[in-house]
Amino acid sequence: MSAMPLPPAAKKGWLAHYSEIVAGWRRKVGVHEDSEDAMHDAVVRLLENGAAAVNDPRAYLKRSTANGVIDRHRHQAVLPTTPLHELEEYDHPLASGPEAEVLARRLVADLKEALADLPAVCQHVYIRHRLEGWTHAEIAQGMGISRAMVEKHMTRALQHLNRRLQHHAP
Repeated sequence: MSAMPLPPAAKKGWLAHYSEIVAGWRRKVGVHEDSEDAMHDAVVRLLENGAAAVNDPRAYLKRSTANGVIDRHRHQAVLPTTPLHELEEYDHPLASGPEAEVLARRLVADLKEALADLPAVCQHVYIRHRLEGWTHAEIAQGMGISRAMVEKHMTRALQHLNRRLQHHAP
């Protein structure tokens, strides 16, 4: 027997506002995943920092989600990406077999060299986020810097790597 979802009146605390805030942002930006991801990040921060410490969970979640959606759009504007399944057939990587292995090794070597050119703090931010899967909040807390500085270091690293590895693009 499956559990029935709680009626809105039975939800307590931050959970009572989840659907409302996600739906509001979905209408504003039209991208369901961005609003859900931003809301999820806000809820994680709320729970990690102690939900009881927040006087108004609805206001906190609205502001945090707004900031998260804005951050995601800024990031996409600086470094736009296209999912592989949306690429035209002629844009897909074509290398296979021994040639692909050589190209992959060359890319890894060039990535290591490009990372070495960056200041240590940019390297750490990039590695923790892209390779180890840390969130910006976790990186900020672990390194003792603000989230804004994490984002600046990440942007700097991505722009540098994009320039240095451009010759690997098809």
